[in-house]
Amino acid sequence: MRIRKCKDNFLYPKESFMFIKDLTDKVSDKTLSYLEREGVFVFPELVDKSNDLSRDQMIIQSCNQNYRTGNILGYIGCGNEYLEIKSRFIIQEDNKQDNRGEESKEDFFFQYLLNKVLDFPNFVNLKTSASKDKDIFNYLLFLFPYYLKKAIRKGLFKRYVNIKYNDNNVKGCIDVARHIKNNTPFIGKIAYNQREFSYDNYLIELVRHTVEFIKRKSYGKQIINTIKEEVKLIVGTTKLYQPYDKQKIITKNKDNPIQHAYYKEYATLQRLCILILRNQKHQVGLGTKQIYGILFDGAWLWEEYINSLVVDYFHHPQNKTKSGEQYLFSGERYCGTIYPDFIGKNIEHRIIADAKYKFDSNICGHDYQQLLAYMFRFDSKLGIFFYPEASYDEQIKDVELYLNRGTSYDNNVEKREDVKILKMGLKIPQNACNYEDFVGKIKINESTFMQNLKNHMTHYSRY
Repeated sequence: MRIRKCKDNFLYPKESFMFIKDLTDKVSDKTLSYLEREGVFVFPELVDKSNDLSRDQMIIQSCNQNYRTGNILGYIGCGNEYLEIKSRFIIQEDNKQDNRGEESKEDFFFQYLLNKVLDFPNFVNLKTSASKDKDIFNYLLFLFPYYLKKAIRKGLFKRYVNIKYNDNNVKGCIDVARHIKNNTPFIGKIAYNQREFSYDNYLIELVRHTVEFIKRKSYGKQIINTIKEEVKLIVGTTKLYQPYDKQKIITKNKDNPIQHAYYKEYATLQRLCILILRNQKHQVGLGTKQIYGILFDGAWLWEEYINSLVVDYFHHPQNKTKSGEQYLFSGERYCGTIYPDFIGKNIEHRIIADAKYKFDSNICGHDYQQLLAYMFRFDSKLGIFFYPEASYDEQIKDVELYLNRGTSYDNNVEKREDVKILKMGLKIPQNACNYEDFVGKIKINESTFMQNLKNHMTHYSRY
């Protein structure tokens, strides 16, 4: 097994990827939409017109003689070659000092994001294991509650099914062969088939088989406990469930993928269930020579994590679910749909904020223009960038940027005291000795971050 580990948003020489050349040739400069078609599970699912996770985004992109990684995290494999992309906040455990570089570093921050945003169990093991296939499979299992809840919110999936009856209330097509077999001599019943709209169909049966499969895992109880009501609904609906039908149900679902746009959540759930139930070596993909794996959008995780901290003070429009959309213009019709990350709830002193999973120095140009446009639209005079900052114990100072007025042609450029943008960094601990220590330290940093935000909001409301 050959594993290449790297960090997000970094530049690496191409020669450092040569020992996983087969995999690199298959994934370099390939879009996420291409990788998804090839068997890679992408989270969150790709959505058209999404600014967070573009269908054209790449996990590694050629840049002269280097490869550049982006905001994508996770595992991807081909045969016995693996690429593991960690967050750039991986740290060295104090009790594991050695010279193996990234190989020995722990990605506690990625684990923490998954726990906060997706309620992944704390026992998720992000350390190097003997089997990367097992790591990929575990991630798929932990995603099941998220997608099941999301699908159930649409209501149970209904579909026409053929149901066999044998009674004296004929409503469908008589099944002559079955009638002769079951009702000879004639006892007053007729065997017939009827096509009905039913919740107990091949897709819901697939979900039931997945639930039963997870229950048998050593950590299955912890996963099922997070979706008790949804599981109860699925079990109560699948009256036709038989354990020995699993392969038949898998085949039925593979041959009949959900296509209807209204049930897109069920389409993703269907694909996830098939991947889980096909738990065999190199079967999370399409074969030993095909690429497979699971990828997470780090920028989306960061945005949702920030939302969990500031939810009491900001509205959070979401372009992936098309909820909370705003419009730039009115006229004969609304147009210019926008989805600011965060819109302050204080109407008189509106604040617009943007979560950026970037280095401080990389927040520039288009980022400023977009935030200023949102501020102008919502009559806000304070915009904030929330970004992660790798830090040990030093104090991080917020960067204040005041909007200019005037032009250099007229030699009258000066800053406006009433309109500004803040860059607020949340400190990510870099000296934790284990995951529990990391959680304790980042909780302290979160409290400091929120107190700092409240101070800015209070000051802003006074001018």
